[in-house]
Amino acid sequence: MDDPTRPPGGAHYVAPPPALEQSSLVRPYAVTGGRTAPRTQLAVEALVSSSTSLHHDLTHRPPEYQAISALCRQVRSVAEISAMLRVPLGVTRILVADMAAEGLVQVHQTTLEAGKPDLNLLERVLSGLRRL
Repeated sequence: MDDPTRPPGGAHYVAPPPALEQSSLVRPYAVTGGRTAPRTQLAVEALVSSSTSLHHDLTHRPPEYQAISALCRQVRSVAEISAMLRVPLGVTRILVADMAAEGLVQVHQTTLEAGKPDLNLLERVLSGLRRL
């Protein structure tokens, strides 16, 4: 029998991705209000911790804020937050900067002296890698 969904030559039919996955490309733009850069500079390696308690009501906040707040109960880098939430890094930087401006998270940025990396940062990264 001939299957109309199957291409000629016996190749397997590959279904197109669901509409939900295609629409996810628009979502980051909507989440950031069309912005492509954070209001304040935020390094990818900056560490973020939640300023809200477990009982703080975030139900009126966007779901991304709720997820970031929950993740940052343990100190995490901006890059980790992005990877764990599966959100583009640029979007994560914008959201974290906005949350920091509202006092929902604390950002702990390292300062570089004369182009040398901060030894404490390197030790924390090494410790995090060992835990993996």
